[in-house]
Amino acid sequence: MPKVLVSDPIDQAGLDILSQVAQVDVNTSLSPEELVAAIGDYDALMIRSGTRVTKAVIEAGQNLKIIGRAGVGVDNVDVPEATRRGIVVVNSPEGNTIAAAEHALAMMMAMSRYIPSADRSVKSGEWKRKDFTGVEIYKKTLGVVGLGKIGSHVATVARAMGMKLLAYDPFISAERAEQLGCRLVELDLLFREADYITLHLPKTPETTHLVDEKALATMKPTVRIINCARGGIIDEVALAKALREGTIGGAALDVYESEPLGESELRELDKAVILTPHLGASTEEAQVNVAIDVAEQIRDVLLGLPARSAVNIPGLRPEVMQKLRPYLQLAETLGNLVGQLAGGRVEELTVRLQGDIAGGDTQPIMVAALKGLLSHALQERVNYVNASIEAKERGIHVIETRDADIRDYTGSLNLSAKGSLGEHSVTGVLLGGSEIRVTDIDEFPINVPPTQHMLFTLHRDMPGIIGKIGSLLGSFNVNIASMQVGRKIVRGDAVMALSLDDPLPEGILEEILKVPGIRDAYTVNL
Repeated sequence: MPKVLVSDPIDQAGLDILSQVAQVDVNTSLSPEELVAAIGDYDALMIRSGTRVTKAVIEAGQNLKIIGRAGVGVDNVDVPEATRRGIVVVNSPEGNTIAAAEHALAMMMAMSRYIPSADRSVKSGEWKRKDFTGVEIYKKTLGVVGLGKIGSHVATVARAMGMKLLAYDPFISAERAEQLGCRLVELDLLFREADYITLHLPKTPETTHLVDEKALATMKPTVRIINCARGGIIDEVALAKALREGTIGGAALDVYESEPLGESELRELDKAVILTPHLGASTEEAQVNVAIDVAEQIRDVLLGLPARSAVNIPGLRPEVMQKLRPYLQLAETLGNLVGQLAGGRVEELTVRLQGDIAGGDTQPIMVAALKGLLSHALQERVNYVNASIEAKERGIHVIETRDADIRDYTGSLNLSAKGSLGEHSVTGVLLGGSEIRVTDIDEFPINVPPTQHMLFTLHRDMPGIIGKIGSLLGSFNVNIASMQVGRKIVRGDAVMALSLDDPLPEGILEEILKVPGIRDAYTVNL
């Protein structure tokens, strides 16, 4: 009988499911060293946020077939190492959707009627009704930033309560927003017009301090802000200042830049702000849901069935995975690259499979391309199982074409993304069976390996422009690892691809665009 180790507290409903097919051992007090020593005896590991599944743990888990995280994030699991060893990693991406959405709605209502402050007042023996005159949410405008599953549920309920809805999500189609009753607008317009703003997006370099002092200054003086998504999306120092000075009406936070919340002026603002200790997923139902969801997936994998919410590569036999893995990485890298080049909302993705990869089962390659396309925006929320669903929900039309006769390389892949900011395409190949090379950007021939930090420019092919860009980067202390130019005709347009040792500092892209001859510039972080 298979053996499952449960190393964090899990609801009994999940344990009961596992017990149907395996011996279940619950040990929630293992040290990292003890976990490494014990894991070799187990076929599956079920965790929450407390256990760190490191490379050492995975290397010791010679019999491991699956690692299940009863929750959304998998930042405590070395997913790449698990994938290399053929171990499926699963999570529960939807188990706490309703809980998180309802907490955001509860925060909005409590803030509108000063419920926490009024409660404390009455319990202290006071009866100050006039001090707690609230506002109605009926006919007020709610700005929803991020229309994923949680944001969509918030919008649906808010609409039923009579609120007007604005939404910002560069990866959602206008048609999908309209189905939810939302008017899709740019972020600055949402900030200006909303009476309430609720945040439902991951924390990325682009969303860190999305709500900063400048953004707060554009909002209504009566606006109320809710963040039950991720800490760090709001600049807490700027928020405290705005609340203290009365330039916004209130805030309700469930997540913080540093948790537990330490010394913070937000604690002193009392009536103006509501603070809860990261309770978004803390409902009895959510804990049961994630336990059942992940336990069912572990059960299925132990029975030889595919997992429905694998974070890495699910449902492939080892021999098939071994053959496709390099092409999956190629597709995901190119998808990530073309998505960042396209920017904004992508409406159509065309995947052209050429040469040897045009035959056989190409569905995993298509899914990998979509995962790459969406990964920059959705981070850990997108995986090989839900990439197609996420793309469909965002109104992305996917086109697959095959041409086995193209033989420039043994097999090549071309991705073209069309969206709100135009159309871009990339082509890539595998050299030596595993080394990824980008051979074409917007039909300009190049030959560069993708790196973590890259800069692409579209410019006039003219003397001195390469030197100017190099000098400008040097003035910002940016080191160039490699550079290549691709052109179609002499003195026409050209593309320059630069691999950088570090990400570009803030403001340098604007300076690059001022260089005579530069038509456009794009930063890419892979």
